[in-house]
Amino acid sequence: MTEELDLPGQDSDGGSEEVVLTPAELIERLEQAWMNEKFAPDLLESKPEIVECVMEQLDHMEENLRRAKKGDLKISIHRMEMERIRYVLSSYLRCRLMKIEKFFPHVLEKEKTRHEEEPSSLSPEEFAFAKEYMANTETYLRNVALKHMPPNLQKVDLLRSVPKPDLDSYVFLRVKERQENILVEPETDEQRDYVIDLEEGSQHLIRYKTIAPLVASGAVQLI
Repeated sequence: MTEELDLPGQDSDGGSEEVVLTPAELIERLEQAWMNEKFAPDLLESKPEIVECVMEQLDHMEENLRRAKKGDLKISIHRMEMERIRYVLSSYLRCRLMKIEKFFPHVLEKEKTRHEEEPSSLSPEEFAFAKEYMANTETYLRNVALKHMPPNLQKVDLLRSVPKPDLDSYVFLRVKERQENILVEPETDEQRDYVIDLEEGSQHLIRYKTIAPLVASGAVQLI
């Protein structure tokens, strides 16, 4: 895997540009997205361009293996690497689907109210899945329970009924880019806000909502 891949990105003015990555850099991006998604309490920004590029790379690797000589030791090594990449990719997508199922009203409400220039938390396929999941949930509740209840109780507010992601939960992180003047909110009424600096390479246990923007920007990596 030595060829370079084009990954869509954004420049500082919000326009689109292509980021050229080697296959190794692409897999690193996938692993970073996977780790962040596993340990973040909420649904993170969708990465459809990474998923698409990784799937294309797997197809390319499969084609190379078909052309390789039988008995070549490299075949088994590359096959194991392909299986590892497939595991990471499927685990990443499965983790996202589990969060969508768990927080579907809030995920859809966030998508509904986001500004056009903000990145989406859902790919088109995930958005369709979330809408269908919500419609099926409402239909099930109506047919099984709500229609048998008094008229004034035949409606349910799913935004209130389904728990929100716990943004106050604590996460471990590794700092990739030095950050200054990070405001940390107090844990009790007796404490005051305070400011910390995050040194590159340092590791911390900190409340998620404090560093959520840094996760989104790639300045820190959840571990």
